[in-house]
Amino acid sequence: MKCYVRWIFVVLLMCSLTSFMGKDKHSRGLEVGDIAPDIRIKSISKNDSLNQFTISQKQQFTLLSFWASYDGSSRMKNASLNNFLNSGNYDVKMVSIAFDNYSSVFAEAIKRDQIMCVDCYLEELGTDSEVYKKFKLNQGFTNYLLDEDGVIVAKNISAANLADYVKMN
Repeated sequence: MKCYVRWIFVVLLMCSLTSFMGKDKHSRGLEVGDIAPDIRIKSISKNDSLNQFTISQKQQFTLLSFWASYDGSSRMKNASLNNFLNSGNYDVKMVSIAFDNYSSVFAEAIKRDQIMCVDCYLEELGTDSEVYKKFKLNQGFTNYLLDEDGVIVAKNISAANLADYVKMN
């Protein structure tokens, strides 16, 4: 009888442990090896028209940087990556996407952080936006380094680590 109770306990334990495996994949966001989704977003620098962002075949890499002016960590990382890429002739297109509710706050943050990114976008819907949901940013703002095929090769990369991936032309 004791033998049966042990086996039943072991089976129940294993079933309960395996039932939780892989459940948090959807809450963690996109991972290295995933294909980044295409997005539609308003460009502040292009007369507020709705533009489809697609991965450019001209660049070896595309850096998607998600941030907000109220999130100090993501804002500092965005500025650091921008400064790094502007310091050399790298084959990387940086796309900076902010999730601020007001364009005036966004414009002031860009000015103060001295962001010289051609592709700066503002997602005024914030956490309710399609972009936020597609990239599963509920665990925090991050950045993604994409190859020419749109595959994520690095996530939450710093300026120091970015140098390992890209080469100067």
